[in-house]
Amino acid sequence: MTDHKTGTREEWLAARLELLEAEKALTRQSDELARRRQELPWVRIDKEYRFDTDEGTASLADLFEGRSQLLVYHFMFGPEYTAGCPSCSAIADGFNGSVVHLANHDVAFFAVSRAPLAKLRAYKQRMGWSFPWASSFDSDFNYDFHVSHTEKEWQSGAVAYNFRERDMRPAAGDLSSWNAWSESTVGTDWESYRREGPGMSAFALEDGVVYHTFSAYERGIDGLWGMYQWFDRAPLGRNESGMWWRRHDEYEVA
Repeated sequence: MTDHKTGTREEWLAARLELLEAEKALTRQSDELARRRQELPWVRIDKEYRFDTDEGTASLADLFEGRSQLLVYHFMFGPEYTAGCPSCSAIADGFNGSVVHLANHDVAFFAVSRAPLAKLRAYKQRMGWSFPWASSFDSDFNYDFHVSHTEKEWQSGAVAYNFRERDMRPAAGDLSSWNAWSESTVGTDWESYRREGPGMSAFALEDGVVYHTFSAYERGIDGLWGMYQWFDRAPLGRNESGMWWRRHDEYEVA
């Protein structure tokens, strides 16, 4: 017997209609936030960034591939990793199929990581993805957009991430367990793992000039994590417990 509240169909419908009004209000608020994102001032980018891509060395402007807009997913995959971050991998499962739709609406898409291109290619093949993925290994790009952090930042306890400075070092007593998790998951210690961070950035190209228009980090990218939208509509919600996510090829076959 369930411990959850039960009721009649009429009671369910009355509660559902009340919830519907709240959902509509949230949708309208989301539309307003989208409008405000698009009204943010554009910041001209004069710095030269170079990326390794499947087509060769590219500039940031080259990543637009003839389109006027570019979306970048900052995928956590540092040079020391042996595999991509599992949470970023779950997010990538969701956006992999969206790239063709974006491309046909004047929006280019690239994932960008600091790992060398050969590592990205091998992992992309393992995961069965088709989205374009560029390496920023020899570039300041990740650091300038605050998704990679220097050893000096880490040791100072003042890592700039998600528009604030924070100490991301675990307590001394917790370090061994975090190291064990990261070594088993991405093949490196916790510091090397967490000196990379997830996020997304948007850019515009106009009259040959690239502009930065938007960035989001941490829970600011929840809406891009496609499976969360499904979990949030399941009877038990996200039902999370610890590091609950897996790469899609690591679940036990049901």
